[in-house]
Amino acid sequence: MSLLSGQLRSVIEWAAPGPDILFERWTDSGDEIKNASKLIVGPGQGCLFVYEGKVEGVFTEEGLYNLETGNVPFWTNIKNALYNFESYHKVGLFFFRKADLLNQRWGTPSPITYVDPHYKFPVGLGAFGNFSFRIAQPVEFFRQVVAGAPVYPVRDIQKVLLSRITQPMSDYLANASFGYTEIDKHRNAIAAFSKDAVSPIFQTLGFQLLDLNIEGTRFDEATQERIGRISDMTAEAQALKALGIDYVQHQQLQAMRDMARNEGQANPGMQMGMGMEMGRMFGQMMNQQTQAAAQPAPANAATPANAAPPADDPMEKLAKLKKLFDMGLINEQEYATKKQEILAQL
Repeated sequence: MSLLSGQLRSVIEWAAPGPDILFERWTDSGDEIKNASKLIVGPGQGCLFVYEGKVEGVFTEEGLYNLETGNVPFWTNIKNALYNFESYHKVGLFFFRKADLLNQRWGTPSPITYVDPHYKFPVGLGAFGNFSFRIAQPVEFFRQVVAGAPVYPVRDIQKVLLSRITQPMSDYLANASFGYTEIDKHRNAIAAFSKDAVSPIFQTLGFQLLDLNIEGTRFDEATQERIGRISDMTAEAQALKALGIDYVQHQQLQAMRDMARNEGQANPGMQMGMGMEMGRMFGQMMNQQTQAAAQPAPANAATPANAAPPADDPMEKLAKLKKLFDMGLINEQEYATKKQEILAQL
């Protein structure tokens, strides 16, 4: 009686499919479907009719369909009793989601590496965003992607996308000459190129990529460290420029300061000699600024109302001396000594 009641089930539909299911095989007590069964295809759904190993029908319009197979009601069950209830007429119905799938999440599984064109260091860039797609050719998609699997979830398409998008995105960044500071303002261009590059590949697999968006980017830890060092050096260079000290002079002062602080490598005589050399260099820098300020201005040159004070102005020297002290380029004793020298000129 259970076998007979099974044969009497004649309406087939994909009821309440899971939101993350893209393809799903319908099954009910085996693979048998009787003649004149009814197939209901709901809105936003499609169905493939696979009979004895071949795709015999594609239902893409919603509605009610009649199915005809080699299985005859009741007689099929009698035949199956002789063959362990194994039917020779194998039928598979695979429902699929026909509607557009929007706002699917994606993110690069590993950083995309390219060389920064300005600073010439390797950049590790990660990206994340969303994409939308639809099944455009269900038969090709079924043959090449689903491959007869009973269930194919949406997340498996995310894996297909990520496995193919990394290389074109990396090629684009390598040729676009974007510095690390320019990535965010070119996100739309990067996304558009990547979508155009992978769309033909997806079309051969049977689905269409509708859009691809980059919502944000992030640098790997090594790149963030390099960017941090560049930011620190840039800020320091701006401070030195305000003091009238170039990078070479700064390196010399810093090296001597480090050696003077290393008590294990420098005896008191060496430390005193380094201090005198630092004082000489500082005095030389001050003299250079004084000489530059002493150059006569052109006769027709007007003096702006907000012109900076001359370089030999004691107040200007005291301000620069204080900045050197705050930056750790001179110690407290050197600062006090030089300060007295400048005050003595008043």
